[in-house]
Amino acid sequence: MGVPAFFRWLSRKYPSIIVSCVEEKAKECNGVKAPIDTSKPNPNEVEFDNLYLDMNGIIHPCTHPEDKPAPKNEDEMMVAIFEYIDRIFNIVRPRRLLYMAIDGVAPRAKMNQQRSRRFRASKEGMEAAEEKQKIRQEILAKGGILPPEEVKERFDSNCITPGTEFMDNLAKCLRYYIADRLNSDPGWKNLTVILSDASAPGEGEHKIMDYIRRQRAQPNHDPNTHHCLCGADADLIMLGLATHEPNFTIIREEFKPNKPKPCALCNQMGHEVKDCQGLPREKQGKHDQFADSLPTSEQEFIFIRLCVLREYLERELTMASLPFTFDFERSVDDWVFMCFFVGNDFLPHLPSLEIREGAIDRLVNIYKNVVHKTGGYLTESGFVNLQRVQMIMLAVGEVEDSIFKKRKDDDDNFKRRQKEKKKRMKRDHPAFIPGGQFSPQALGNRSSPQAISNPRQAACEMRMHDRPNSTTSSPNTSLNSDGSPSPAGGIKRKAEDSDSEPEPEDNIRLWETGWKQRYYKNKFDVDASDEKFRRKVVQSYVEGLCWVLRYYYQGCASWNWYYPFHYAPFASDFDGIADMPSDFEKGSKPFKPLEQLMGVFPAASGNFLPPSWRKLMTDPESSIIDFYPEDFAIDLNGKKYAWQGVALLPFVDERRLRAALEEVYPDLTPEENRRNSLGGDVLFVGKHHPLCDFIVEQYKSKNTEPVDIPPELCHGIQGKLTLNENAVLPDQTVESPVPMLRDLTQNSAVSISFKDPQFDEDFVFKATVLPGAKKPPPVLKPGDWEKNNNDGRPWRPQLGFNRDRKPVHLDQSAFRTLGHTMPRERGMPGMYANAVPLGAYGSPYSRPLLSGQQQIPKLLSNLRPQDTWRGPTPLFQQTPQRTAGAAPLLAWNRVLPSQSQYQPGQYQGLGGPMSYPQRPEDRMDRGRQAYGPGRPYPLPPPSGRYSWN
Repeated sequence: MGVPAFFRWLSRKYPSIIVSCVEEKAKECNGVKAPIDTSKPNPNEVEFDNLYLDMNGIIHPCTHPEDKPAPKNEDEMMVAIFEYIDRIFNIVRPRRLLYMAIDGVAPRAKMNQQRSRRFRASKEGMEAAEEKQKIRQEILAKGGILPPEEVKERFDSNCITPGTEFMDNLAKCLRYYIADRLNSDPGWKNLTVILSDASAPGEGEHKIMDYIRRQRAQPNHDPNTHHCLCGADADLIMLGLATHEPNFTIIREEFKPNKPKPCALCNQMGHEVKDCQGLPREKQGKHDQFADSLPTSEQEFIFIRLCVLREYLERELTMASLPFTFDFERSVDDWVFMCFFVGNDFLPHLPSLEIREGAIDRLVNIYKNVVHKTGGYLTESGFVNLQRVQMIMLAVGEVEDSIFKKRKDDDDNFKRRQKEKKKRMKRDHPAFIPGGQFSPQALGNRSSPQAISNPRQAACEMRMHDRPNSTTSSPNTSLNSDGSPSPAGGIKRKAEDSDSEPEPEDNIRLWETGWKQRYYKNKFDVDASDEKFRRKVVQSYVEGLCWVLRYYYQGCASWNWYYPFHYAPFASDFDGIADMPSDFEKGSKPFKPLEQLMGVFPAASGNFLPPSWRKLMTDPESSIIDFYPEDFAIDLNGKKYAWQGVALLPFVDERRLRAALEEVYPDLTPEENRRNSLGGDVLFVGKHHPLCDFIVEQYKSKNTEPVDIPPELCHGIQGKLTLNENAVLPDQTVESPVPMLRDLTQNSAVSISFKDPQFDEDFVFKATVLPGAKKPPPVLKPGDWEKNNNDGRPWRPQLGFNRDRKPVHLDQSAFRTLGHTMPRERGMPGMYANAVPLGAYGSPYSRPLLSGQQQIPKLLSNLRPQDTWRGPTPLFQQTPQRTAGAAPLLAWNRVLPSQSQYQPGQYQGLGGPMSYPQRPEDRMDRGRQAYGPGRPYPLPPPSGRYSWN
């Protein structure tokens, strides 16, 4: 979704929606990893029914990762994708369905964004290669040492587009992977797997949503199905809310900014290409055994619980004294619709609405003030009431001028503060302060200092700081905002301009009178007085809003529609939109895969196309040569970085494109014709699945007619099954498309073509909660809406899915009290011993909890208040009873590594509440808890509270 800051804003405003994933790691014995048994209960204390994978969010990080070396060839890429899916499957452990969706041909409205991205990627890649070669030559001319340049073909990520050979090979590899797991993994035993590859039209996440919508409309659908969707796009949150399913969770990678990357020239850490000095490589390890390895950290995952987000929204959107009945589900749909105004993949955002400036909160407040006058909600099941939307937009238009002025004031104030800070630091700092990994750290700073990764490079910069014409630092060098020296040392500049940065020219000046006239003249090359043109822009934008909402709730209303401008109108221009039509042509068809490649690829990626088609991109006599400019302008549009700007590419004329392709269609080979055709979904089951015998019987009878799935054999899933020409069949060898993987000679899985239940074109999927759906137990407490509770202590969000978990907290003062008061008969020297608590692995005092021994309910009086509306604990959430022969309890310091971002300074164990053997003399009711005699407790790190859980 085109709102890069949306998830950051959402997680800060509604922190309890985030839950860190508990992941069971594979155990290794004698260098061999034992596979994880995913058929066991989920360690996250929740059981998911369906797992949906938006595969493009997996393909990209596996083929060209940012934080580790890239795979050497396509085979390694496929294995990396398999391992990524295995890891997600291990965390989620679905019990009914695994749906894998790869982006197919997208609607025309999306293709424009894809075109912009791919042209940008090609341009940036060429510029980076030229800059790298230039710096390399400069370093070598100065006598620098660089490793020999690797002669390898750069992986063009543009190949991750429907119709390419890469995507065709990926589909073959995934079919092999599914068959292999159905044969060998016990967690896949009763699973239904559906693969929707790139030949099936539609974006991956929208194919998933279309499947969910159509299954919800069936009488056999379980309204309490627990869905889990894997993907990193922000629009998945909107799509999950739009389903109105009570149990919907999103799993995604935890974003960790500022990850170190190796220099592209010398492959060393600690600097970028522009700062490379060509120094010899540092010795890695005693015998240089880590020479070719890069420091990598495994990416962690988080859950986004939409049921908790619904709780937040219910509290925020509930309105009293309405002239109509309040319906929370309708208000959620309105909230989703209003989020479209700050950005999406199909429309540019309105100039006055920026997510970082609290635009969504502003819209919600206006909505709550205006909704009393509208007489109803803005949307209903994906259809927009334009008369009511007009009232909202005109209310935003009334404050547009003040928004622009405040934006300018805030920007000026920020620059002034930064300038004053730099001057203050330059005045007070010593002659030289090393930056980066050797920079001094403030006392009491909780953030860990940057690891020293390239001492030789840093030492070189430190030696060079006082040399004349130095490029690293000098006594007169200004400092960056982080205290490190700026790279412009040795250049004498005016005192007034020493800390200023070149600002992009802004010809619009939205904060000055006449901004609307300047905007339309500069962006659209028309006068603002041209009412007819302005109304055309507004009508196209209103059509876009209606199209996007329909796309989210009903499916693609038109494959051909797109917004034909690079910029959006102002909110104050939305006068008179109530009478604008919002209907779309029926019966439109998607592009074919190779046609889409011609519409989104630059000429530099033409090698993925047939030769005669590629010629249309480069031949000066081509009738569509203007679609493929070698260079193009990027309008920063008030932003600071080029990637935030608008790529001013010409829009593709569909009629001209099809006319040009008619001449080269006969040149396609049979293989290219196959890749250019549209396909469908494929369903896989293993031999233990109830549906397996039914599918095998269809192949034996050679029935060519579509048959309905018996819902009682497939967890209520309905649809049509058709025999597949390239099917995976029992007792037939499945050949491996990856040479490093074995063939499946004893296959028992089976596949068959699958098609979702079909409905009339005018059918409307109702955006409501289904009858029989049970509302999940509430998670939020009153303290989640208040700054502090009565005792002045902040409330903590719920940790994990299980609301009956009883975390126990000890702060630093409690640890000190225990260290002072506990007797030291065991001879441990010092006040704070470096020993682990009772029950920890490896502790000399660890012993299992005796059978029948009771848990200690509290350790100190500062326990987090627990919710009082607990129900019975589900079976998969109950803690097993420990007996005398049980294994020791989990260690107190075994923590969740990704917890700190959302609950700073708070650690949580993986097991149940910690239990301690009581001394006989302390088993009386004496008003205090009992511990092992003479047990000193270590002082925890200065990170706040600990949760012994």
